[in-house]
Amino acid sequence: MTNDEWQAYVTREAAKAIGEWLEGRGRLHQPIQNLKMTELDAMASNAISRFIVLASHRIKEQPEGNEDLTQLLLG
Repeated sequence: MTNDEWQAYVTREAAKAIGEWLEGRGRLHQPIQNLKMTELDAMASNAISRFIVLASHRIKEQPEGNEDLTQLLLG
């Protein structure tokens, strides 16, 4: 998978995580402006968590060529 393909995949997975969070709370039908900051924080947290999991798997499977991603996760 190329970097561009992986980025598109991660973006879709993050969007799914946000959608699942909204759907699980029965809020999928409401406009985003009706969400509270705590709800937006929770959605962001879910998306970030999904990114970390996917990035960790990518680094494990392909350590070469993912040094930037490794640096990002390790700080």
